[in-house]
Amino acid sequence: MDIHEYQAKEILAKFGVETPPGALAYSPEQAAYRARELGGELWVVKAQVHAGGRGKAGGVTLCRSDHEIQDACEGLFGKKLVTHQTGPAGKGIYRVYVEAAVPIAREIYLGLVLDRSSQRVMIVASSEGGMEIEDISAQRPDSIVRSIVEPAVGLQDFQAREIAFKLGLEPGLVQNMVRTLHGCYRAFTELDATMVEINPLVVTRDNRVLALDAKMTFDDNALFRHPQVAELRDKSQEDPRESRAADRGLSYVGLDGNIGCIVNGAGLAMATMDTIKLAGGEPANFLDIGGGATPERVAKAFRLVMSDDNVQAVLVNIFAGINRCDWVAEGVVQALREVQVEVPVVVRLAGTNVEAGQKILAKSGLPIIRAGTLMEAAERAVGAWSSDLNQNTRVRAV
Repeated sequence: MDIHEYQAKEILAKFGVETPPGALAYSPEQAAYRARELGGELWVVKAQVHAGGRGKAGGVTLCRSDHEIQDACEGLFGKKLVTHQTGPAGKGIYRVYVEAAVPIAREIYLGLVLDRSSQRVMIVASSEGGMEIEDISAQRPDSIVRSIVEPAVGLQDFQAREIAFKLGLEPGLVQNMVRTLHGCYRAFTELDATMVEINPLVVTRDNRVLALDAKMTFDDNALFRHPQVAELRDKSQEDPRESRAADRGLSYVGLDGNIGCIVNGAGLAMATMDTIKLAGGEPANFLDIGGGATPERVAKAFRLVMSDDNVQAVLVNIFAGINRCDWVAEGVVQALREVQVEVPVVVRLAGTNVEAGQKILAKSGLPIIRAGTLMEAAERAVGAWSSDLNQNTRVRAV
């Protein structure tokens, strides 16, 4: 789960990471009022969306007066911000963060991520802040500092000082950097985060170390332990299909294709999408209905897949180990009777009670296309979609 910049800064501030003063606003007038509350003569207005690259896309504006702040907000509220991370659809802007501008002496990149290979938290830093880490890695790989934290002892002071020295910080700023690193690490571990990124972390002209921007991502599976974090979720920034799926306990990722997929198991879902591509089609989604594929759960999956207007075919591929094919078949029949499905349905079942499942499908009287293998199912799904496409009709293969 992602959160907004202002939310990440509020969390990090509680762990001792210093941030510039700022306030949230939901209208141009409120933004101007927030600036007057903050005081000063220079402010930064930032669109709050779950994406990087806001500055290049016009989502960050430096303002010198109330009039400039209101003009900047008028160009943001209710609009879509399109960055290299949002895709062409963009993200809606419904709130802005007004922050007092600070005099910057230098910029640093700082990130904490979970390194899967070492099964440790890795700190990644660079003296080339303000750039995307991918650009830094490509253009200045020698500037990147990496340090793995041993979980048995946590981040040690000497380790944090070593990072500060490698970044070329002056001796008087090292302790500030150590405090910042400790705060980020504690926030990461205590709140079950999967990423903490501060870009840029700035050194000001009056020798302070401030988080000028902040991003945090959390492990969805650990949110039950942190209700205060779960409450920060902003559904307006999520794909509505993925949001509906999460609320129903389904693992769903929307794609740009037109053949919907209903599969049990993440690995099998990936293989199904690959096979659809091999057969000449394009998957519309990744959908893992999990181990407990009850009739009700399958029906929910159908409703979710059919809610995507781009879907022109749906492929159901079930390998029953923990599941039972007869349960899944009952779910398919129930879904097709309850949900308006105006496209071909291709079902491939294998595993426990497969014969019983095939009989349920055969006796249903519904126009279900059955397949024995995954390749056969993908070919029939793509073939049914292509056939109906040529007749200018909308198709869905299950």
